[in-house]
Amino acid sequence: MAFQGSGELEDQIEEPEDTLRVSPAEEMPVDGPPAVEDPDPEPLLLPWDRFSTWLHCICVVGFDLELGQAVEVIYPHHSKLTEKEKTSICYLSFPDSNSGCLGDTQFCFRFRQAAGRKSSLGCFLDHFDRDAPVCLKRDQGYYYGYVYFRQVRDKSLKRGYFQKLVLRLLNNNKAGESHAAKMRIVSNGVQPYIVQTGVDTDGETQEEVTTFRACIPRGFMNFILIMYACASLLQSLVLISKLPYVTFFHSLLKLIAPEYFEKQEPCLEAACNDIDRWPTPCPGKILTLPIMGVVMKLRIPTCYDKPGTSQLVQSSPSDSLVSIVLPTVHEVDLFRCFHPVFFHIQMLWELVLLGEALVVMAPSPAESSDTVLALVSCISPLRYCSDFRPYFTIHDSEFKEYTTRTQAPPSVILGVTNPFFAKTLQHWPHIIRIGDMKQAGEMAKQMKVKKLKNLKTLDSKPGVYTAYKPFLNKDEDIIKQLQKGVQQKRPSAAQNAILRRYFLELTQSFIIPLERYVASLMPLQKSISPWKSPPQLRPFNQEEFMKTLEKAGPQLTSRLKGDWIGLYRQFLRSPNFDGWFRNRRKEMMQKLEALHLEALCEEDLQLRIHKHTEVETVDLVLKLKEKLTQAEKDQLPVKPGTLPKLQSHIETIILSLPEDLQGILHKPPSP
Repeated sequence: MAFQGSGELEDQIEEPEDTLRVSPAEEMPVDGPPAVEDPDPEPLLLPWDRFSTWLHCICVVGFDLELGQAVEVIYPHHSKLTEKEKTSICYLSFPDSNSGCLGDTQFCFRFRQAAGRKSSLGCFLDHFDRDAPVCLKRDQGYYYGYVYFRQVRDKSLKRGYFQKLVLRLLNNNKAGESHAAKMRIVSNGVQPYIVQTGVDTDGETQEEVTTFRACIPRGFMNFILIMYACASLLQSLVLISKLPYVTFFHSLLKLIAPEYFEKQEPCLEAACNDIDRWPTPCPGKILTLPIMGVVMKLRIPTCYDKPGTSQLVQSSPSDSLVSIVLPTVHEVDLFRCFHPVFFHIQMLWELVLLGEALVVMAPSPAESSDTVLALVSCISPLRYCSDFRPYFTIHDSEFKEYTTRTQAPPSVILGVTNPFFAKTLQHWPHIIRIGDMKQAGEMAKQMKVKKLKNLKTLDSKPGVYTAYKPFLNKDEDIIKQLQKGVQQKRPSAAQNAILRRYFLELTQSFIIPLERYVASLMPLQKSISPWKSPPQLRPFNQEEFMKTLEKAGPQLTSRLKGDWIGLYRQFLRSPNFDGWFRNRRKEMMQKLEALHLEALCEEDLQLRIHKHTEVETVDLVLKLKEKLTQAEKDQLPVKPGTLPKLQSHIETIILSLPEDLQGILHKPPSP
């Protein structure tokens, strides 16, 4: 959340100047951005620059019986992906073989960006990130992949959708069979997954069994391997982007993908050309986006919007061409996602807040990715600062890192569909099993939290498997309210709004005491002198903060009872606190820099330089120019007119110097 200029701040807080502190929690308006210098009009953009502000590229991933998954098309053709990135996209763009995703399926995934990649639009894109909510800022080290997967019957083949081959692994499996051998099966068009014994073979010959047995890695003895030799056409259209606008990109894919599957690459080229004519994704503006004969209208939220509210995009008489109005660009349906386990939503909120290792086991990539995104968003407006993978497979480059038993599971949320993970991740502390998501009108059965030892490979029932004991007492009111909504057939949108409001209020009750304490770390405004470096923040003292909770804790805004102190102590050790405090500290340091600049502008610099030598005056000019450049780069939240005024002061000082020095000081700095 950004900061307001000190002019507005002084109008809002009537305190003597010598006791004024600058509070990030109290000074933020809810109806508009802080008063900062108006940016220059949108710069002249080159071809594909506008496209690049929305997407990195569009990929078409196909399936070949000889080669396996392969990236068939990358558009625009000049887009760069490393081989490792292409491999990740290939495997993440298709459902696991057991998902049974016939027809069309949409889901999303997230993967690491190759190290060292830099965007030529970096500074330009940072301008948009400044005004975006923390949960909608670009992911610096990751890409999102938004998938439209289609599977249709191959009419050239006599069989139906699948040719199923069931093989029994024998106990005489050779020790030391390599992982590369297993991968060779996958690259030959067969994606294996493991199930428990007890299923008979379907009459395969011993030769067939022997042929495939040699390709199975060590440790899979006494299991049955089911392989699908594909007899249908599989293809995925994938949008690769830094933006977490899941609802928007899924809506966009519904327009582009069916057309592409019918008309192929010319259609894709036309869509990309349309996107390259879009306005840039500027938060707070109503955007009208034409795409393939259809017009979408939407608004990207800003960090100045009041939490829990959305400024609906209103239709107007001039919108006769608008076909689609999106009420949100990023929110998933929380109630639908949590419906199978909504008796445990408060415990799940605690687990996400504390950055605990979580795995979601779901029957399809769509349900897996939606549930992971719902978990990440349930602590909004806090940003989830650990890694999360809406859809994760055994072929992911981080598979070994995340499944090793030699160290504690990392702080990450994984969404998986392959039953093999039920064995591989059995040592993880918290596992959520999601069955087929029921309609919102059906009543979910109340389920107790289950012990991890009861989690078997395949036959486990949906539920939450954990030994975690929540810090807070269970809130029965929200459960009753949602159950009543189901009984009364309350619309799903209303149920979703109730649940989203509940999570928001719970998170705000938790974070307000932290905001209040961090605001007290700011130095007094009277300590800011134009001729000294800006004062430093006081360090965060955990015990000092804990003492403030007795009188100014979450009990002021939340009715929930429980061990709030224990919850805070655990949170202060989590990646979410580290990320939150780093962001707060950066904002407060920028505020101090902005106040220091404003103090400099109020000084009579001309009078000051008369008391200095030429060398001291030149040194002052160089320091002022450096501060001005840094302020523009960091987009400091200064009063309107501050930066032009400082530039004017610099020019006046330079003109008071001899001509030879003026020529030197007017030269632009070397890059």
